[in-house]
Amino acid sequence: MFSSLLEAARNSPFRGPLSTTHCEPALPAAETQGMAASTAPVGDSCEFGSPKYFALCGLGGILSCGITHTAVVPLDLVKCRLQVDAEKYKNVINGFRVSIREEGMRGLAKGWAPTFIGYSLQGLCKFGLYEVFKVGYSGLLDEETAYTYRTFVYLAASASAEFFADIALSPLEAAKVRIQTMPGFANTLREAWPKMVQNEGYGTFYKGLVPLWGRQIPYTMMKFACFEKTVELLYKYVVPKPRDQCSKGEQLVVTFAAGYIAGVFCAIVSHPADTVVSKLNQDKTATVGSIVGKLGWAGVWKGLGPRIIMIGTLTALQWFIYDAVKVSLRMPRPPPPEMPESMRKRLEAEEAAKSK
Repeated sequence: MFSSLLEAARNSPFRGPLSTTHCEPALPAAETQGMAASTAPVGDSCEFGSPKYFALCGLGGILSCGITHTAVVPLDLVKCRLQVDAEKYKNVINGFRVSIREEGMRGLAKGWAPTFIGYSLQGLCKFGLYEVFKVGYSGLLDEETAYTYRTFVYLAASASAEFFADIALSPLEAAKVRIQTMPGFANTLREAWPKMVQNEGYGTFYKGLVPLWGRQIPYTMMKFACFEKTVELLYKYVVPKPRDQCSKGEQLVVTFAAGYIAGVFCAIVSHPADTVVSKLNQDKTATVGSIVGKLGWAGVWKGLGPRIIMIGTLTALQWFIYDAVKVSLRMPRPPPPEMPESMRKRLEAEEAAKSK
């Protein structure tokens, strides 16, 4: 897969008007016929909208969210510490320096286990259920209505999926924040989990669920709706050829670009709630009101810079991995939505009637 991406980048028509394209020399007719037979496209591994399709989407979500969130644990750790102790951790660079000085390089990996488990479960529900709800909600509408209001379908499907995804994530997120922001509390998930149960009961794992919904649902709505619309616009106005004429590698490049754009908006929309979640999981006596009152408007935006970098990169990689899984598993990948023929003809008739 990655070798095809490299070749696509070298030969891509996206590089610029002065770029040269290298073509292979022509082969004899007999050879090309044999090659065509041996490289004929293989059919999809499952039917779009089938249970197997949704299950594989969930697998793609596990890989995309679990891998990416675990990879940025050091940055996430510093971001959380900036949010809960701005006096000690003054900025990103200072946060890394203080953390390394006090705990060494290994300390930057604190919280990797709850991050990997929690976000793998979240990815399963987020991506898998998004596809379920998107197909389900679209099926409730006629073809023209589904096309006209497709952005609302994306928003509703992503919000519904994230509602359940956060229920799966909340316990692990609570443990992760304790490990990362409370020195001496615990160094691993195996230490933190029983301590939290013994001291505060199982309810502590869902203390931050409502703020988590407040952070993640707007984030996910932006993530999916912005991504879907950005892909549509990129193929319409930026990519110099139709999607069906792009190689798989070129399509994945578009996926990555659209994912990064969506990620920047996601970070901005969800950041205040992210700060509140971090503070709630650090201080068991705090409430949403007390935190907002103490921090003020400026305080809830602490750590936005590193979060934009983290979430932008994270979202782009998640969409890239998710789409790459679909390609690797030969899953159906419908093109961006196009105006239904019946709607196009109706609008043309209306326009013609107005011009008479």
